[in-house]
Amino acid sequence: MELNADFTQRVLIHSEDIPWKASPMPGVDRRMLDRIGDEVARATSIVRYAPGSRFSAHTHTGGEEFIVLDGVFQDEHGDYPAGTYVRNPPTTSHTPGAEQGCTIFVKLWQFDPEDRTQFRKEMNADLTMIDDGVSGHVLHEDAREKVRFITLGPDASFVETQQGGTELLMLSGAATQEEDTLGKGAWLRLPENAPLHMTATDQGASFWIKTGHLPFARAPLVP
Repeated sequence: MELNADFTQRVLIHSEDIPWKASPMPGVDRRMLDRIGDEVARATSIVRYAPGSRFSAHTHTGGEEFIVLDGVFQDEHGDYPAGTYVRNPPTTSHTPGAEQGCTIFVKLWQFDPEDRTQFRKEMNADLTMIDDGVSGHVLHEDAREKVRFITLGPDASFVETQQGGTELLMLSGAATQEEDTLGKGAWLRLPENAPLHMTATDQGASFWIKTGHLPFARAPLVP
């Protein structure tokens, strides 16, 4: 399966407008944003756990990165409330679920195969001022990518151009990009060297953003 697999194109999906589709695990539904592969896939998705649902124990051969959007995600390592950013690199394993239900934004098979750095962070902690009305928190940075949480005050702008492409998920408020207004749940991917110019509405805005990673996009290496 290939979905939004041409990384030279701009893609914008208002995820809250697309239907949920059942996953192979009962009680777990998803909205697919991009994908290369079938059930083992380089994938970007929004996943919803019904109360009491869980996946069986599994190892992340290609790594897993996720944000908890609402509710509390759980595994044997602890509870992860809304606003938590988690990186589970290749070779890590867990048994995920949600006693009260939750929704996460998750990326699979998008790690450096040699990455072994596992952590969790509260995204809106330790914010630093970047520009007038713009604050941010660097969540992760390595030779392949940079991951941040950005907040914009009312009418503030965030402008940059990234050689390795840009991907963002709107978490709150609203902002304009080109001729589009991005509200909560909007997912935007820009190709390499495409400029990003986000201007918040009078609500302000916050978003998760990853840059530099698109040149490494490829199908999972599976037998």
